[in-house]
Amino acid sequence: MANRISRLGNPFVDALIKLGFGARFLCALLWHSGTAFRRFSLIIREVFFTGVLSLVIILVSGLFVGMVLGLQGYDTLQRYGASEALGVMVALSLLRELGPVVAGLLFASRAGSAITAEIGLMKATEQLAAMEIMAVNPIARVVAPRFWAGVFSMPVLALLFSTMGILGGYVVGVLWIGVDAGSFWSQMQAQVDLRLDVLNGLIKSVVFGAAVSVIAVFEGYDAPATAEGVSGATTRTVVTSSLAILGLDFVLTAFMFRGI
Repeated sequence: MANRISRLGNPFVDALIKLGFGARFLCALLWHSGTAFRRFSLIIREVFFTGVLSLVIILVSGLFVGMVLGLQGYDTLQRYGASEALGVMVALSLLRELGPVVAGLLFASRAGSAITAEIGLMKATEQLAAMEIMAVNPIARVVAPRFWAGVFSMPVLALLFSTMGILGGYVVGVLWIGVDAGSFWSQMQAQVDLRLDVLNGLIKSVVFGAAVSVIAVFEGYDAPATAEGVSGATTRTVVTSSLAILGLDFVLTAFMFRGI
């Protein structure tokens, strides 16, 4: 009986231990971030890896999401005689929700998984242990630059995603369906608020970038030093990051737009 109870409790104990290790890891990461900023070239190199190399999937996905929004939005709005408000609907949907969330999910799938795999392989091949032997802190040299690169890259990627989405909505709504271009842009400019819509969307993207980055570097650093362990850590990064983005999106939306 006691063995059965212990087996039931072991997963909770393991999760609590991992949560405590994660909290200590985050504190160490922030503590050693100053060293990473003093060698800013490391962060710039990781920004290229996490941000620039993610541009293709972000831009193409944003364009097609905007085109779908244009089609679906026009079909709905014309039933109420409000097809001229298509630009407002596309812009608000992208800037408030779809831009940060979908870009965050794509970022987690492409950059987050790559970061985890890279750090996990460095651990499996004992490169991190070699750094410690040479008195080089692997958190300051390897982990912190990748974390801050994700934080810096994510808002730019989300903004580019929303921009391409608006362009896609314009292509479908104005050039294809025939909505008046003046109404499309003028109503968008009149209804989209810089602080309420654009700034809040950027805040969401910063939070999502930080969440995905810390999950990715932690899973890589904590991965067992085997091929199977690195593979499992990469999978956990994508799954956990996706759930974290969706959960944080609800919390942030509740705080940002509850007064509307």
